[in-house]
Amino acid sequence: MKIHLILARFVLILTAFLGAQTAMAQDGTAAAPAGPDLENTLYLDLSTGGRVTIQLYPKIAPNHVERIKTLARQGFYDGIIFHRVIEGFMAQTGDPTGTGQGDSDLPDLKAEFNPMPHLRGTVSMARTTDPDSANSQFFICFQPRFALDNKYTAFGRVTGGMEFVDAIAQGEPPAQPDRIVQASVAADNKPLPNFAFPPKALQADEPVISVTD
Repeated sequence: MKIHLILARFVLILTAFLGAQTAMAQDGTAAAPAGPDLENTLYLDLSTGGRVTIQLYPKIAPNHVERIKTLARQGFYDGIIFHRVIEGFMAQTGDPTGTGQGDSDLPDLKAEFNPMPHLRGTVSMARTTDPDSANSQFFICFQPRFALDNKYTAFGRVTGGMEFVDAIAQGEPPAQPDRIVQASVAADNKPLPNFAFPPKALQADEPVISVTD
């Protein structure tokens, strides 16, 4: 019964915010299903050996989606490790220092909390205790964590390649961390990289950004 309620909640949220996949045309006939939104699809090519596909949701978190796409197009995420990976919880990345204490040079974002639940595969922004401190770090949930709902800005969900997320080395930080080899927006049609990517040089420490479980 509980899992049915969870699934029903998720379907209602997606329907309300993202729209149904099939719509009715003006003449009353069924319109053709919409094709993939490549401008709002993020690819993460991971050192675990494959490509993770993430559907971004600009309708519920427009500024956070724009930030992720901007940084991906700048190559900011390429080579960054997953510095905090907790079994049954989440894998966190997006810190150029690899310590959990850094972010990008862009301004912090104001929170865009929304009803999207933190389910398996949900992608959400990390932050400090300040709700408006999200910047470049984000995490991918391994399992549902509804305690995070409306406290962290969820902005996307894994739609393919979750097995490569499951394979990310665990630890805080992991002894041999996995990394994002390449992050790209699907519309840019970047080719798959060489997954044997060398470590990226770490930078100076900056204020701590993390996710509490």
